[in-house]
Amino acid sequence: MDGFLAHEVQKVIPESVTGKKDAVDDKGKPIYQQVDYSKVVPLLTAGIKELNSQIQKQQKQIEELKSKIKILENK
Repeated sequence: MDGFLAHEVQKVIPESVTGKKDAVDDKGKPIYQQVDYSKVVPLLTAGIKELNSQIQKQQKQIEELKSKIKILENK
């Protein structure tokens, strides 16, 4: 099963997690935390967009550097 550990998400996106880490009821049974993924997805999407933009800039820089190397090699 895929997912995140709620207490780890809570450190980064506290508004997306309900419940308390390691909480138990009066009978000692665990009360599990829950992650509201609808609050996580927009942040992940924004992160992907940012990374994609950085990759595109780096690819452009690599192509420019390759071109400069070819020019230097031909001299």
